[in-house]
Amino acid sequence: RPANLVLGYGSQGERLVAGVVPLSADKTKVLLIQSVRRGGWVLPKGGWELDETAQAAACREAWEEAGIICRVEKDLGKIPDARPASQLTQNAPKASYQFWECTVVEEKAQWPEMHKRARQWVSYAQAAQALTTRPELLEALKRSSMKR
Repeated sequence: RPANLVLGYGSQGERLVAGVVPLSADKTKVLLIQSVRRGGWVLPKGGWELDETAQAAACREAWEEAGIICRVEKDLGKIPDARPASQLTQNAPKASYQFWECTVVEEKAQWPEMHKRARQWVSYAQAAQALTTRPELLEALKRSSMKR
């Protein structure tokens, strides 16, 4: 991604992050991807550029990080960053998250970040367990209509 694109920031200086909760058509599985920075499993998400909407950014991140084409079903709202100040860094400043529930329409065999990320379909219980260290991602999962 070109370095000169300006990422969005909120009124409190927080980084604006858009993401998706990518569900199977029957809503029994969610697609998680490997976190490049910390290992572990996360939802596709990323900062959005000022020339696109947050929803467009969420779908673009889903493609770049997970290789999926998504149909947005529902706005899951804004989720504040729950990390204590001790966990915030220059590379990971305070963020404000905006998530959408979407149905995965297509899963491509090749995608931009395929060499640095694995992806896996998991149940609600498996996803909730995997996301325990990321309260904002767990909250997005909980707000989704995925079958428990």
